[in-house]
Amino acid sequence: MVVILKNILKTEKIMKKIILIFGFVLAAGLSINAQDRYGHSIGLRFASGDGAGGEISYQKFLGENQRLEIDLGLANTFANFKATGLYQWGWVLEEPFIWYAGVGAGIVHADGLGVFGAGVIGIEYSFNIPLLLSLDYRPEVAIAGGLDGLNSNIALSVRYQF
Repeated sequence: MVVILKNILKTEKIMKKIILIFGFVLAAGLSINAQDRYGHSIGLRFASGDGAGGEISYQKFLGENQRLEIDLGLANTFANFKATGLYQWGWVLEEPFIWYAGVGAGIVHADGLGVFGAGVIGIEYSFNIPLLLSLDYRPEVAIAGGLDGLNSNIALSVRYQF
């Protein structure tokens, strides 16, 4: 089954459709509950280690201390990608610093299609302007997809809040 999926995803046409669908899902998420006070943030996550490198990152705040994060990393002229979804909880350390932790999962295509489970722990700083900086550590356990086993990365994120 994995071999069949690998062959299907190798075509550039399918990859473009996946990216387009992800873009539509992201746009739909941006339009839902737009009345929330800075209910969204979007930006870049710059990762090291076994991550996808740079990722486009979107966060949707779900409540007082909960949010959903969706990240998409692309590499090698769109032939390889990594999509991650995380559910996070945040706690105020001292205003405007918060720390957060969460769990999630994703799919990866790097020398084959695979899935992974992920955790995250980090700290963020929210400026008086709609700018958010964060530093996090994300361990991942992957099955197939060129990233078998335990992988992890540390990332600095810069996001615009709206």
